[in-house]
Amino acid sequence: MITTNEYFDAQVKSLGYSTASGNSTIGVMEAGDYEFGTSSHEIMTVIEGELIALLPGETEWKSYKAAASFEVAANTSFKVKAVGQTSYLCTYQ
Repeated sequence: MITTNEYFDAQVKSLGYSTASGNSTIGVMEAGDYEFGTSSHEIMTVIEGELIALLPGETEWKSYKAAASFEVAANTSFKVKAVGQTSYLCTYQ
């Protein structure tokens, strides 16, 4: 089953789905600053656009563009700045 999700007053929208590999979401963020909490280990891959992320335990922001990914541990939070509309794939482990 496909689920729909909206966050931050509909500035972030995603579709959730499950495969034999596990759960994933694919979505789009409007330009802006966001903070997300995690309940499971996540791998976020930028499909198009750019995310500038501040990951748990880090002190410097890092840019991620198309095909780049980063990982976030379960039960933490991370911040991202979307530079223009940015699409992403997030897989949960």
